[in-house]
Amino acid sequence: MEKANQTSPVVGFILLGLSAHPKLEKMFFVLILLMYLVILLGNGLLILVTILDSRLHTPMYFFLGNLSFLDICYTTSSVPLVLDGFLTPRKTISFSGCAIQMFLSFAMAGTECVLLGMMAFDRYVAICNPLRYPVVMSKAAYVPMAVSSWAVGGVASLVHTSLAIQLPFCGDNIINHFACEILAVLKVACADISINVISMAVTNVIFLGVPVLFISVSYVFIIATILRIPSAEGRKKAFSTCSAHLTVVVIFYGTLFFMYGKPKSKDPLGADKEDLADKLIPLFYGVVTPMLNPIIYSLRNKDVKAAVKNLVAQKHSSH
Repeated sequence: MEKANQTSPVVGFILLGLSAHPKLEKMFFVLILLMYLVILLGNGLLILVTILDSRLHTPMYFFLGNLSFLDICYTTSSVPLVLDGFLTPRKTISFSGCAIQMFLSFAMAGTECVLLGMMAFDRYVAICNPLRYPVVMSKAAYVPMAVSSWAVGGVASLVHTSLAIQLPFCGDNIINHFACEILAVLKVACADISINVISMAVTNVIFLGVPVLFISVSYVFIIATILRIPSAEGRKKAFSTCSAHLTVVVIFYGTLFFMYGKPKSKDPLGADKEDLADKLIPLFYGVVTPMLNPIIYSLRNKDVKAAVKNLVAQKHSSH
């Protein structure tokens, strides 16, 4: 951090947020605040039932508990800052604060990419090799799988954040974003960022390409196995255990690919609309996905519904 400040006269950044669209600010403040409360409540409840209900002490729900905790951490790393920005246009953030926020949000996104791949493997073993499932997905396997997801996400984020904070930021310290999103921060550096761009491209392959390929192959085998189940009831039951995970994967990766894969507009009139879209898409991805995860898993899962009902019933009977 010291080195970064020696090469840079910038002691902080100004986050523009939606200051160019003041009419949207109040509406988005209410909308994002409500979504954030739903995220805390929904994911908090999922974590609670996966811990308290012994029937949910399985690898699938262990990963789901991790995913819920991850979503709470991910949104908490940026949403309070975003909400504050809606109330104070041209919000300032210190250099170190920006670096910490950039590290946390990147680490959580990377971890989620890997974790969703691990969850696909869990579903693959459960459906394609049910007899070997207790052996393959033992506690000695699924706990290290989850820990390695967090470790890989953290290390990748540390590398990118370190590379970013060593760049010189000369004078123009205005970040055209709600938060210290790594791509937005790189835009204000006054030096060659080709190393950052190359390392981001490599990371995209590792965190987006590899898990998506792995998940896709897993689901080809899963669907092929489900279609071979003779009874319609059996097919429905097998597919219902995967449908929630598949829905979450499609929403999560769909938004990510849309965000990082769309071509840039050359039309100056289209640039302003695109500028707004560039801000709102990460916001959607950062708030809507964590909000939908517990809803999707609860609606499509009898075990979770039963566990929540038991928890509520216990609370009533204790009063």
